[in-house]
This record gives sequence, C-alpha cells and structure tokens, in this order.
Amino acid sequence: MPFFPSFQSTIRRFGSDLKQRFAGKFLSPNPAAMPSSLVADNTGMRGVWIPSTDCKVLTSKQRIAEAMNFLADTGFNTVFPVVWNRGFTAYPSQIMREQFGVEIDARYQGRDPLGELIVEANRVGLKVIPWFEYGFVSSYNLNGGHLLAKKPEWAARDCNGNLLKKNKFEWMNSLDPEVQDFLLGLMLEVARNYPVHGVQGDDRIALPCEGGYDEKTVKRYRQECGREAPHNCREQHCREQHWLHWRADIITDFVARLHRELKAINPDLLLSMSPSPYDWGFVEYLQDSQAWVDKKLVDMLHPQFYRRDFNGYKQLLDRLIDRQLTCEQVSCVSPGILLANRGGNYSMNPELLLQVIAYNRARGVPGEVLFFYEGLRDNDNALAEALKNGPYG
Repeated sequence: MPFFPSFQSTIRRFGSDLKQRFAGKFLSPNPAAMPSSLVADNTGMRGVWIPSTDCKVLTSKQRIAEAMNFLADTGFNTVFPVVWNRGFTAYPSQIMREQFGVEIDARYQGRDPLGELIVEANRVGLKVIPWFEYGFVSSYNLNGGHLLAKKPEWAARDCNGNLLKKNKFEWMNSLDPEVQDFLLGLMLEVARNYPVHGVQGDDRIALPCEGGYDEKTVKRYRQECGREAPHNCREQHCREQHWLHWRADIITDFVARLHRELKAINPDLLLSMSPSPYDWGFVEYLQDSQAWVDKKLVDMLHPQFYRRDFNGYKQLLDRLIDRQLTCEQVSCVSPGILLANRGGNYSMNPELLLQVIAYNRARGVPGEVLFFYEGLRDNDNALAEALKNGPYG
C-alpha cells in the first residue's frame, strides 16, 4: 500500500507538474498561483482540518492568510479545508450550478475560498487536500434540505420507508449509482480544476446500517442475490450479515472508482479517507476501511480516533496496529485526534495531546491530523504552543 514516504516523493515530483497542468485553469475569478517549488520535509503528516462550522477561517481572505501563517509557524505541513457540507460547496461548482442552480454556499458569494486558501497555503509551504465533509449526507436536521427537495428520488430510506436520519443527519442513498456519480463528480471537479495534492472523503463516505430500503436498492438486492432484504438490519444471523456485506461492498466499489478516476487525472493525486474506527464503522456505517486498505484503494488513512483520554486512544491505536494492519499499511496511517468539540464544550489539554503524539511515534505512526483548527487557538493558543515547542518545533 502507498505510504507517507511515497507522499513526500510525490510532492517533490508534483511541484513543476502542477504549474503546467493548472496554469490559468481555475474556475475561480482569482486563480491561485503555484509556488516556485514544493519541497518535502522529512517529517510525517502534520495535518489539521479547517471546517466552516464553529470556525471563521474561510469567511475572509484576511482570516485565511492569518490562519495559514499561524499553521506554518506552528509546524504543520498539510491543511484539509472543507469544500462540501450542508449541501453546498466552498468553491464555484459548475456541477452544483447545473444540477441545483446554486454555484456556491451563499456565505461565499462572489468569492472562491478554496482558491484563496490555496494561494495562501502555497505562500507558506502548506499542502492542500480539500475535505468533502458531508459525503453522502444531504442536510443536518432540515428534512433533506435543498438537495432532496429537488431530487427526492435520491433519498436513502429506512426499513419503514422513511427518510434515513441518524444523529440529525439526513442521508442521500449512497448505494444509488446516480447519487454516486454526483458526489464523484464534485470530488473530481476539484481535482481537475485546482492545484491540490489530493481529495479527502470523510466518515460520511458511508451509509448508516439502517439504510438501503428504498425500492430501487431492495429490487437490486433481490435480483443480484435471489433473496429479500431482512427487515431487522441489526440481527446478526447469516442472512443479515449478507445484507450488511453486500451494501458495504457497494460503498467499497465507489471508493475504488474514486481512486481509479482520481489517478486517471494525475497518478500523483492522493486519495485520503477519514473513516470511523474499524470495525464499528463497518457495522454501523458500512465503511469497510479494512478492505480499502487491503485493496490499496487509499493513499492515506485518518481513522477518527476521537477519544478524550489516553487509554481510550491507546486501545484504538493498539488494535489498529496489532490486529488490523501490516507494518507497511500502518505507515500510511495518520489518526484523527480530537482537539475540541464545541457542542460538548470539550477542549483537549496540552499534556494529553503531547502524550498521544508521543505514543503515535512510539508505535511507528508517522503523523496525525487534528480536529480542528479552532482548538489550536483556544486558551491563548495553548495546544499550538505545545506543538511548536515540542514535536512540531
């Protein structure tokens, strides 16, 4: 499986190539200029997610520039800016304009936050991998939002025929080829039109296990497998396990197609995925991240090890290394670490962050991605100062 040292050599080759491929080809009115060179360092992944929820970075060019300065000064090397959430993009999208009549999130009208961020990230030597946070989710507590209002046939359904909703997120049908084409199109649109280093799928490249009961999917299951979809998706009998694996395999086929078509644009582009921990993510959300790794469908894996104590984090990492992945496969893993949760008023303390990073290195894990940017700024930049004066300094 590809792993982080290959990421570094990829970036060395990528710099001159990108200037030729993307010069003058931005969708945005303010094209990002590539730096004169992209020099890889010898560190592992030092990444951070930049959302649009509970975070103001993308709201202005000035804030973007300040954030990139801050991250580079702290010692980060990669940023994952959100470009897809709540049914809208953070860049001008031709696909969204044609299908939904909305080119960009209204908050960014007349701007291109992704293009602006790429300019500033390149200026300070940060790599950019756009983050498709919502994946196959259509909306949050909005009954499907504008996407399903226009395309109700895209809705995922539970066993009672209701719109699939889990933890207040409403889902499109991830198993529907037309829905898959739509999300794939958005991800490839960014890869084709911006000088990025890859794209990232979140833990919503998935489907809650309660889904798949729309008429089209049930009919497909009957035709392909000669059996009926079980009514109780949580029964652990062989019949229900078959239903679970069949649906998960469709998600895996989507990841394989995304990987293949991304590499067709440029083999140096990286597919980064951030699933829930295995095998909970498999059972609850049909994310067979073990198969993604075994089939070499991802270049970087960032399992969301969002634990608030060291022992909880250690257990997840030990299970990954000791029971799931080979040494080569572990080399491409940069776990997701939870810095802050605004809904739960949680903020990680510097001692725990340093302990977790030290354990990553002790177990041969070369890097991590931190969720999220604003957590670094809490308490007078306490976590950022700990990184700068410690492992990232």
